[in-house]
Amino acid sequence: MSIQTIVIVGAGQAGASAILELRAQQFSGEIILIGDEPHLPYERPPLSKDAILQPEQTKLEILSEQKLAELNVKVIRNNAVVKLQPEAHQLVLQSGDVIHYDKLLLATGGSARRLPMLDALGQHVYTLRNLEDSQKLIPVLQPEKRILIVGGGVIGLELASSARAKGCQVTVLEQGAMVMGRCSPLNLSQFLLQQHQRAGIDIQLNTKLVQAELRDQEVILTLENGQQLTGDVVIYGIGIVPNADLAREAGLDVDFAIRVNQYCQTSDPDIYAAGDVATQLVEDEQYRRIETWENANKQAGIFARHVMGNPLAQQTPAWFWTDQLDMNFQFAGDMTATEWHIRGEMDIEQGRNASFVMFGTRNGILVAGITVNQAKEMRHLKKMIAKAQPFDAETLLNLAIDLRKVA
Repeated sequence: MSIQTIVIVGAGQAGASAILELRAQQFSGEIILIGDEPHLPYERPPLSKDAILQPEQTKLEILSEQKLAELNVKVIRNNAVVKLQPEAHQLVLQSGDVIHYDKLLLATGGSARRLPMLDALGQHVYTLRNLEDSQKLIPVLQPEKRILIVGGGVIGLELASSARAKGCQVTVLEQGAMVMGRCSPLNLSQFLLQQHQRAGIDIQLNTKLVQAELRDQEVILTLENGQQLTGDVVIYGIGIVPNADLAREAGLDVDFAIRVNQYCQTSDPDIYAAGDVATQLVEDEQYRRIETWENANKQAGIFARHVMGNPLAQQTPAWFWTDQLDMNFQFAGDMTATEWHIRGEMDIEQGRNASFVMFGTRNGILVAGITVNQAKEMRHLKKMIAKAQPFDAETLLNLAIDLRKVA
């Protein structure tokens, strides 16, 4: 079949990357980008950080109107897709317009997982998922405001860091036994916990929220142990729910997210999915969903190359980063490594000046790496992980040896 029209639903990171990759792969047909937001594609990682701390200086836009025009992309904004009709190869928009496609990419992302108990507090409660959410937080995070954050994952800790930088009093509630427990080894989680505590952030672990109420415009949160916390506002981040209803209603294979194969194809070969909305078949014959900026780009590239019949790019280890308390943390590979080794010193007292590298191993093989304020070393770690390099402690933990020379 001749591919004349490719439609991308979702004007986020995956959608924008797919456009760039399609044109790089020499697709010359029509590209239509459909988004339910009024904005052109923009970066989301800064929403919890620079977009709050220095909004005037922070550039979020990925593709400008001029760039989209140069790429010959038709953009439909602020107009959600309400129905997908695979047999007819068409989409019905909220406006009633019908759009035909030859190939379709669903890059609809996810929505904040809701806590009705907190949502009932109305204007005193915030989540963070899009640009408007971030902008609403700017006037809220003011000096001495009492901010209660529910969720000690990446977003929760980034928001705690930003709120503290704005002079807020911050308390973080985490139901689990660790901060960033889904994506960090225990020793780094403990380091993060101590750094936040040193910055004046109260972090309470193993805490379950049982009641939330308003008293005289103050938020009162009651924990399972009977403790009550008082704040001016509450922000919560407890994960996302993939925006997969469109695919589910169209009869595609959907569990929690849209199931795709190694080529990002859904159960309909003319429909693909990428980014937070997709759960992909991986090497161990399991389906895995990865909520990272890099994964959105990677899957968008897989889609574009497969549509064009071109070889896939060589896959690299999974990678993500977080900026907290003026510190940069980067992660690559499998965070379930069985052993962790530290190059340098994990010195709590150094605070934002701390600088070290962590190697994660399994059966003597390097499977993961973490850099703390050493971003330049991540490139070398990725190379070593990609080739399953045996871990040589004498070499890799020796600060006098340049990692570039052994990668």
